[in-house]
Amino acid sequence: MYSSCNIQIKKENNELLGSIIISGSKSISNRLLILKAIYPDDIYITNLSNSEDTKLLQHSLSSTSNILDINHAGTAMRFLTSYLSIIEAREVILTGSKRMKERPISILVNALNKLGAKIIYLEKIGYPPIKIFGRKILGGEIEVNATISSQYISALMLIASKFDHGLKILLKDKITSIPYINMTFHLLNQIGIKILWNRNLIQIYPGKKKITKYFYIESDWSSASYYYSMAALSKKVKLTLKSYTKHSIQGDKKVFDIYKQYFGISTIFSKKTIILQKLSLNFVPPKFINLDLNQTPDIAQTIAVTCSCLKIKCLLHGLETLKIKETDRLQALKEELYKFGIKIKITNSSLEIFDFFSISKQNCYQVNTYQDHRMAMAFSAFSLFFPINILQSNVVEKSYPFFWKDLQQLGFSITSM
Repeated sequence: MYSSCNIQIKKENNELLGSIIISGSKSISNRLLILKAIYPDDIYITNLSNSEDTKLLQHSLSSTSNILDINHAGTAMRFLTSYLSIIEAREVILTGSKRMKERPISILVNALNKLGAKIIYLEKIGYPPIKIFGRKILGGEIEVNATISSQYISALMLIASKFDHGLKILLKDKITSIPYINMTFHLLNQIGIKILWNRNLIQIYPGKKKITKYFYIESDWSSASYYYSMAALSKKVKLTLKSYTKHSIQGDKKVFDIYKQYFGISTIFSKKTIILQKLSLNFVPPKFINLDLNQTPDIAQTIAVTCSCLKIKCLLHGLETLKIKETDRLQALKEELYKFGIKIKITNSSLEIFDFFSISKQNCYQVNTYQDHRMAMAFSAFSLFFPINILQSNVVEKSYPFFWKDLQQLGFSITSM
């Protein structure tokens, strides 16, 4: 549980100038840590993410304890559930925070148990905490609902080469967050695991080629999205972000296309760096934006805040996974944006900003973060217009622990409350 750490953030001018280095992608780091645990002599990693999620996963993989607490780290919960199920003769209880115990895991547990694993629930059926009895799994074929979370599928893919018979995964219904499955596919292929993906069928063959792979993990595109939002709201912009490439395997790289088309932000790629600038001083954003974010749900909060600040009506859909994140992100957005005069309609898979209303001017606006790192970072963009208070600001440690420090480097004033 995050302790109380409330801050006030403001910016004296409406400029975004400077240079920032963000650590390696959390998504790539966590996948590679699991693969390195399985193939320790074949994988070498540099520029690992400094996020709390990655540190928790790294610690859990090296721990010999029979109780592992992964706090809020959803990726760690899912990936460790798979990984520990194949560690023969080891019994481990996997638990987490109060919110983690509300996040479903039955799709993954059911799939693993059908393949021969032994995993039981210790409290509420379908949710952590769980007890995992590591054993040899032969593999075979399995059907998985692909609508809820791509992490269930990636968790199975990461361990499948250790199954004697490999694994065929039939993806049922609409596939969400395809780029994250593709990321796992790409990494498996790079380290010499034979894997095929044809429409709704993924097949992973047993074993791997003898390939030693050195990975330099590029910086995190999800973390970069907050700077795109600030750039869209700033009058003067020249911001350099280091260790990024145009040919990234991260799905959230799409942020540079979205912010160019709808918000007039140009991305210049040069020697593993990107430079954010205004596309044109005369750029006029649209009055309404309709975006399917099924493949990039982690930037939904960022885009919603940008639209809110610019008074742009929008419909963001393909957001089925947001209700089972660190908080119900759709409900959280609705409640917090209302404080800023934004009217929102939400469904189980969409968010619509449909109207704006006047609010009385305050000395400072207060943002609840709901123990969600992306709420804190997305809403920080409002500080370009007026001071805001961010409650539980240290939730950013989950994915980007130096976020507030980096904002100070860019001229934002941040004080404890």
